[in-house]
Amino acid sequence: MRCVIARFPFDLSKAGVEMSMENVQPEPVTGACAVIGDRVYPVKQVGVVITRQDPRDFTAAEMVRALVRLGFTCRTAPAQPVPAPDLSYGSVDRLLG
Repeated sequence: MRCVIARFPFDLSKAGVEMSMENVQPEPVTGACAVIGDRVYPVKQVGVVITRQDPRDFTAAEMVRALVRLGFTCRTAPAQPVPAPDLSYGSVDRLLG
């Protein structure tokens, strides 16, 4: 399938993307991500591998659009839980002095 990423046309296939990402360790996901095989990759990492372009040259939205057209599932990273403050008796005394 022909996909335009950063104004450059690429002929991509689902099988080709899967093969390209097969031996690539996923980086930590902080934004948009794609499920490829049994792994979850940041879409920008996938873009770097399959286009060989600098990640600053394309947007995550371009990659999501291309990957969805190829049949991959894309989603945003789940929000990281914010740790609750320690409100135990001893910590409150320390705060109040």
